[in-house]
Amino acid sequence: MTLRMQLLTRCLPAALMACPLLSASALATSFGAGIENSQWYLSESVFECALVHQVPGYGRATFRHRAGESLLFSLEADTPLMRPGRGMLVVEAPSWRPGVAPRPLGLVTVPEGRSAVVLSAVQSMQVAYGLLDGLSPTLTRQSWFNTQPVRVHVSNINFASPFQGYRACAGNLLPANFDQLQGSRILFSSASVALNDADRRSLDKVVAYVLADSTVTTVLVDGHTDRTGSRIDNRELAKDRAEAVAGYLKSQGVPESKIVVRAHGDQFAASGNPAQDRRVVIRMEREGDSTEWQQASATPKPGAG
Repeated sequence: MTLRMQLLTRCLPAALMACPLLSASALATSFGAGIENSQWYLSESVFECALVHQVPGYGRATFRHRAGESLLFSLEADTPLMRPGRGMLVVEAPSWRPGVAPRPLGLVTVPEGRSAVVLSAVQSMQVAYGLLDGLSPTLTRQSWFNTQPVRVHVSNINFASPFQGYRACAGNLLPANFDQLQGSRILFSSASVALNDADRRSLDKVVAYVLADSTVTTVLVDGHTDRTGSRIDNRELAKDRAEAVAGYLKSQGVPESKIVVRAHGDQFAASGNPAQDRRVVIRMEREGDSTEWQQASATPKPGAG
């Protein structure tokens, strides 16, 4: 079998229908920035770091790193040009570096419509370090409109300096983001209101976020118990638990004016497991959020007052 046939056999699975190793300008529609227009733009905050690169004629490539999460790479098209399915991702040398073999990174999902191609955390780091090595990450997938492949190149030109800025930004990210902290739970032993070191570490993440995000207007602290004991005693125990958490938040700098303490006793069971019912739930409200304060995330069982 000739080398060409071997490559065709290996690189043309039915789901892909295009091989980066064989594509040429005569066979593929290619998009990518050149020396004259390749730029990477860094936006940074304690909540998120992002590197954005415009791909002329196609859309944009973005590295995004949210607080508490991993770096992710995405490729977004202004207009859908690739057929939904599996595309081939490689990092390859630019034309002025002949003889450097491409590094295959595997198949990635090309979604329908304008939804972005989003890589895994591992693939995202492989793309980043490919760019730092002077290589060009390239995604190839069959065109939406015909059988010819579409190739999107991500340029490494002018990448290194903004990526160093990204690294500095990533080192200053908060330990967790809003979505991760919303609904944080502190669990308690039976009849206990004591916080342990792990509880305080969890609460420190909430404190860091509230102090950094000026749009947080309210921190709801909801105390709960299991169904052991009388309803009156449980309401008092739930209040003590909520006040223990609120007291720690205030001691670490959260303004008292933002904290709302509520005690629910055994009214809202979280599950059939009493250990999960003995809890304090913390939720934040930001400017523009609904001002209707909902009860903690559980539905009262029949008979609960």
